[in-house]
Amino acid sequence: MSQVIYETGTVPIGDLCLENGKTVKRAELKYEMTGRRSGPVILVCHALTGSHLSVGTEENPGWWRGLIGPAAYINTEEYLVITFNVLGGCDGSTGPATLNPETGKPYRMTFPQLTVRDIVRAQYQALEELGVSSLEAVIGGSLGGMQALEWGLLYPSFVKKVFLLASTPYFSDYGIAFNYIGKTAIISDPNWLDGNYEQSSDVNGLKVARMAGMVTYRSGELFEGRFNRSKASEEQFQVESYLAYQGEKLAKRFDPNSYLYLMDAMNSHDIGRDRGGWREAASEFQPELTALGYTSDLIYAPSLIKKFADLVPESAYYEVETLFGHDGFLTEFEKWGDLITKHLEK
Repeated sequence: MSQVIYETGTVPIGDLCLENGKTVKRAELKYEMTGRRSGPVILVCHALTGSHLSVGTEENPGWWRGLIGPAAYINTEEYLVITFNVLGGCDGSTGPATLNPETGKPYRMTFPQLTVRDIVRAQYQALEELGVSSLEAVIGGSLGGMQALEWGLLYPSFVKKVFLLASTPYFSDYGIAFNYIGKTAIISDPNWLDGNYEQSSDVNGLKVARMAGMVTYRSGELFEGRFNRSKASEEQFQVESYLAYQGEKLAKRFDPNSYLYLMDAMNSHDIGRDRGGWREAASEFQPELTALGYTSDLIYAPSLIKKFADLVPESAYYEVETLFGHDGFLTEFEKWGDLITKHLEK
């Protein structure tokens, strides 16, 4: 068995033509690569506020550390795992916060609108630059799941297996509604300054957007069990303190403009667009599909995930019982990690 490697870096992908006809000049993607260098490649796609650091290090653990690693459910002693920070992100990939090479100034709100398909095409170009000629699997949850589905449809001969977690063939009106609350909170904030703020932490609207999101990510039962109307102070409930903390935490590390662009990309997600509808797209899905729904997920209904999986020629669907709702794909790996291992080894 060859040694497990770990590296991060930036890969230039050149000019990228988007679905809307616009071009992102001299684009680049930040990546994390870990595992057996000669092993089958698994691409991990991150969610809205994730990053390329899915595994991370002991000092700075990634968001899927525990699911991925030596002897973990996705075993890095066997596979080579690659994660990109998405195009439009703010953790090293080209996006609203990076410099426009034609002006020398940050793109901010002049960055072109993106779709999930644009994000996937950027990753395909990056994999080509890294010398990857095929993928054993693509896996992702939420926005990452949207990417995984588009991988299976855009590059069916490149991808052997797709793992869809807590994501649906199209983004629901309920999800769009909550995204609109987040968008309105950001753009209505006087400190947003039409996207020309100095620091992300100045934009209180991003904190409010995060609070709204956190309410949808987990179940009411989990909130009740955790907080039980307890008080953090004379003036504040524990649940209020928790939401305030989550808002502050995100605002320190995430770009509000990126948040807006990636929410718009999510809103546009529909695998049936220009493919005869999502059911037709499902029937033509070629890679082997493993789909997981999580009970109490308010945004990505498990029933719709199952309907989609039932239409895919080679598929398996599982429903994970959890109080974590949508955030189930980020936690309680002991409940569902074995399903990933099983279908990888199949």
